[in-house]
Amino acid sequence: MHPDLFKLFGVAFPSYFVLLLSGFLFATAVGALWARRIGESPDVIVDLGLAMLLAGVAGGRIMHVLVDGYFWDYVHLCTDPSLVTWPLDRAECLSDSYNGVWDAAKSACHPSGRDCFAWAKFWAGGLTYYGGFLGAGGAAWFLLKRDRFPFWKAADMAGFAVPLGLAFGRMGCLMAGCCFGETCDLPWAMSFPWRSAASEEQYKAHLLPTAKMWSLPVHPTQVYESAACLAIAAFCLIWLHPRKRYDGQVFVAFLALYAVARFLLEFLRRDDRGGMLGLSTSQLIGVGLVVAAGAIHARLGSRRAPAPAVVSPP
Repeated sequence: MHPDLFKLFGVAFPSYFVLLLSGFLFATAVGALWARRIGESPDVIVDLGLAMLLAGVAGGRIMHVLVDGYFWDYVHLCTDPSLVTWPLDRAECLSDSYNGVWDAAKSACHPSGRDCFAWAKFWAGGLTYYGGFLGAGGAAWFLLKRDRFPFWKAADMAGFAVPLGLAFGRMGCLMAGCCFGETCDLPWAMSFPWRSAASEEQYKAHLLPTAKMWSLPVHPTQVYESAACLAIAAFCLIWLHPRKRYDGQVFVAFLALYAVARFLLEFLRRDDRGGMLGLSTSQLIGVGLVVAAGAIHARLGSRRAPAPAVVSPP
């Protein structure tokens, strides 16, 4: 596990954010090549990629703060840090790395000062895909309309470019140790080092006697989702795109396939993701996206379906 991929001039670059950015850049490059191939301006796609990156990070961070179960922690960091507990022992709490306040009565560590902008520090981790998807999608709709670029053609490009970028991002999750799965004894199960999200979660669930232990083996759900995204991208680009019957069909397929894959993978996830009705937030959003994909398919497919052949009477 490498939460920080590298350091430059003393500044640490988180693995998740670096690989997420790499995925966006790769997807934007693929999109620009695609635009040139169909006779459209690649500059529009480059501008679009940059705008979607900014809007996607903002949307992903906002949804993380609101629905991933950390909302009150961010509020208390600003109003009363003593209500926030860090899973650290006394030595780590008082170390220079954390500079916390040790509560001997509760054997708990609290932040030493207020931080009213912790919710905005996306580079420290904490982004949700669907929040990013909705934010980036809103930016794309606005910019494509402004530039008079064929919207559904661009959406079809996103249908294979977005899952390619997601495959990079989930490898960043693996290196950061987030988005981990349930415990299992499969040959490809992975253990994460102590102080990882998996180790801390298992300690809180009384599966480990101390947080200073490697986690029990878990499903590598980050790898599962990365592989699913690559499969979806390959299907949309290699098989469906040359055979599509209307503009927008590739995007509809991506929307539905990813939502179904994510819905199923959520059953294997163990990290806190919020939710209700026995489903996670991502599963509830996925159900809505499948319905939306069906509605878009019905609308575009019927409108652009070829007219039936007319047979002349003998």
